[in-house]
Amino acid sequence: MSSFTDSNFVKKLSELNNTQQSIQTLSLWLIHHRKHSKTITQVWLRELQKVRPSMRLIYMYLANDVIQNSKKKGPEFTRDFATVMTDAFASATKDAEEKVKKSVDRILNIWQERGVYSKNTIDKIKSGTGNQIIHKSAISDIAAEINLKRGRDKKKVEEYVPVNKVKDPQPVDAAPPNKKKKKEEMLSLREEIELMSKDDTSGPPDAEELVKRLSDLEHSASSDAAVREKIAALPPEVSDVNHLAKIHDKESGVMLSRKVEDACILLSEYNFRLNAELEERKMVGKMLKDFIACQKEQLMSAEKKIEEYKKRLDKVTEVRGELESHIKNLPDFDLLPRLTGGLAPLPSAGDLFNMQDGRH
Repeated sequence: MSSFTDSNFVKKLSELNNTQQSIQTLSLWLIHHRKHSKTITQVWLRELQKVRPSMRLIYMYLANDVIQNSKKKGPEFTRDFATVMTDAFASATKDAEEKVKKSVDRILNIWQERGVYSKNTIDKIKSGTGNQIIHKSAISDIAAEINLKRGRDKKKVEEYVPVNKVKDPQPVDAAPPNKKKKKEEMLSLREEIELMSKDDTSGPPDAEELVKRLSDLEHSASSDAAVREKIAALPPEVSDVNHLAKIHDKESGVMLSRKVEDACILLSEYNFRLNAELEERKMVGKMLKDFIACQKEQLMSAEKKIEEYKKRLDKVTEVRGELESHIKNLPDFDLLPRLTGGLAPLPSAGDLFNMQDGRH
């Protein structure tokens, strides 16, 4: 990987686009250079404030990818991004479309759900109540999380039972506690999605964004045939310890070391991309779950309206039938003598005389 400099980072940011591969590639490079996390977050904020509104969301996606995928390696990015996130959130949502604002808000809600930042920190970022307060509270939250983790690790060490120590007898049919725990912890992707809480604050997922993210998954790491072919073509000696016995000189050892190093880089990068894809699939799965739930609600609402309008149609149809029956019972005016000019004139005396003559 290329060395880190401000200019290198700015150049890579200028080449960033809204594809998953582009975001993950730059994210991997940043995590590799995590010792420069403070400079990275400052440059990231500076460039975010320069770009057009549509690009700011992509910068937020990049920060999300870096923060979530660097947690296992260390708290540097979680801590340093917190110090600039208030300004970043304000810039990302300034003059932005409602759809972009919802997407940025969703990122922050995900951080809260996954315990990346506390609710208190997220609320302060959204409200923009002052960077200094955010810095202190965010750092204290992260420090508390690290201390909590250390406490858990210490507890695990204290609870460790040496091999030579006699354990309490267990029933033959009882599974060992650690196996039970592992079994309980191993959840399928579907089960993990089911356990993810619904985000009621940001409304239903945007259909266009959901379609786009589903489309991006078609070009994800698991679909990268070129990398899989490279992995399949790796020489067997890089994964076979027994091959070490065949090395008898330094030159052969150096050559094998280079091959192993190249294989490690290739596999590490691919594993990183696969993990990122897994997280993305979880999020897309959750979006689909929320989207389907929203569609079901809308379907129920539509069915109620259909029933309501069916009843109205039945009433109107009934009135129409009554009206048609009533019209049929009315006299037919076409069969009556046609009267023009109002009432017919009275017969004259001559007419009456003629009428009498006619009778005689």
